[in-house]
Amino acid sequence: MREPVTRPVRNTSHTEFLLLGFQGLGEYRRYLSIPFFLIGVLSFAGNALLIFTIKTRNSLHSPMYVLICMNACVDLTLPIIFAPKMLLSFLFDWNGITLLGCLVQMFFIHFVSSFQSTVLLGMALDRYVAICVPLRYNDYINMSTFCKFSAVVLLRNMFFVLLVVVLASRLSFCSSNVIDDCFCEHMALVSLACGNTTKNSIIGLLGVFSVTVTDAVIFVISYIKVFSDVFKTHSGKSREKTIHTCGTHLIIAGVTLTFTMTTLLAYRFQNSLPPNIHNLISVIYLLLPTILHPIVYGIRTKAIKEEMWKHFQCKIIGPISLKLSSVH
Repeated sequence: MREPVTRPVRNTSHTEFLLLGFQGLGEYRRYLSIPFFLIGVLSFAGNALLIFTIKTRNSLHSPMYVLICMNACVDLTLPIIFAPKMLLSFLFDWNGITLLGCLVQMFFIHFVSSFQSTVLLGMALDRYVAICVPLRYNDYINMSTFCKFSAVVLLRNMFFVLLVVVLASRLSFCSSNVIDDCFCEHMALVSLACGNTTKNSIIGLLGVFSVTVTDAVIFVISYIKVFSDVFKTHSGKSREKTIHTCGTHLIIAGVTLTFTMTTLLAYRFQNSLPPNIHNLISVIYLLLPTILHPIVYGIRTKAIKEEMWKHFQCKIIGPISLKLSSVH
């Protein structure tokens, strides 16, 4: 049985909420667990394989592939944060979540997803140094620089996400306890608050501009300089190889930023969208890139593709060949 929707109580702040994304589908809502479960399995398998390949192959232990591995770690972690709860909600109508649980889920969703643009920024800076100032590559791209960069972006992302969550925790939620979404998203929770939430909206936008937009702007500037240098100083196969590598990063960036902007616009115009469409955009924004990223890297990155094929040959084709030879 679906939990009853609690009526708003005046001067009372709710501490229990119901995540009722796709409630317009009624009894058909439970069947959403099938495609989303399959998407989650594919995401886990693809990113786990990518991480395993990069970790176990010494030829892939360069900064660029380490950043790809970090991106795969983000994609592997993100669905784990919210997908199990969402699937249980679809299957068994276990829709309830406490305010504390909602805030914790919100923190980890926004904190982990904030690194999608940050890792892309790291890739862009790596390519900029490798192509524009190759003689200083080892001076700029090393463990010391990596640790400093990681510490700065970690503190920056954590500061803004934590600020957003803390401000949300201080609100009174007397309007309703129904979150029309599949997970605890910042604006979905804030929209249930009574009183002035202007500060929350401003801080939320400030966080988006300070993290996602800032990373995107630096990413674009870096690649403008990279392509300018490539067309001026490179030619033939060297230019083709560089453009291919940078093209892979641009595809990943395009996928990530497209879904990010789509979901931001969806929340901006959510009153104009049917609730089910809005819910679909929210979930796809988090899930679909986690499948597309390992596919793009696996297909377009030659070194990764070759190492995956070598591993496949050793683990599967090798034993089969030995058995056939022993039979003969």
